[in-house]
Amino acid sequence: MKRTAILALVALAACRPPASDRYVERIALDDPRGGPKVLPRSPDTDGAIWASSGGPRRIVFGHPGKPPLLAIECAGNGERIEVTRFAATDPHAKGMMALIGNGHVERLKVDALDLGGNRGWLWQGRFRPGDTRLDALTGARKLELTIPGAGTLALPGSPRPGELIERCRRLGSPEASGQPSAGSPRPPA
Repeated sequence: MKRTAILALVALAACRPPASDRYVERIALDDPRGGPKVLPRSPDTDGAIWASSGGPRRIVFGHPGKPPLLAIECAGNGERIEVTRFAATDPHAKGMMALIGNGHVERLKVDALDLGGNRGWLWQGRFRPGDTRLDALTGARKLELTIPGAGTLALPGSPRPGELIERCRRLGSPEASGQPSAGSPRPPA
């Protein structure tokens, strides 16, 4: 029995990847200044809504009269979709945003965004409008958006994110811009 337990521990230890050359800095666990910022729990989204903010190409999700929890924006001339999670993070942090719902389970890279002027850092992902992983946001059913350390947002079903993403896709398409695509013939001069 003892030998089996030892063999199991050796096998388990063999499954761990080796340390990386870019190993993170070690911190003292009892130091209140050190370590990543972590929300104690996910924010309450009961009563939160989607609303336009700053023009027709940006919507925010949150409680009326309070700072938003999430923003989706069609930036540039339909060149990218920016998803911003209004949760403080560490400078230069990198992470993954999980989207679960509307028949999708997706993971997208997000980075820390410097607000400038010592105002802090937030999570933001920048994606091409045609990225099919964004389809998780386009359905009308509820969705969970999770970023480790920023908690989970339970988003109620709404057509607004999907409408914005589809509008951005049309705006960024060659047909919408009047520019021929690489594969389309040029009109006669």
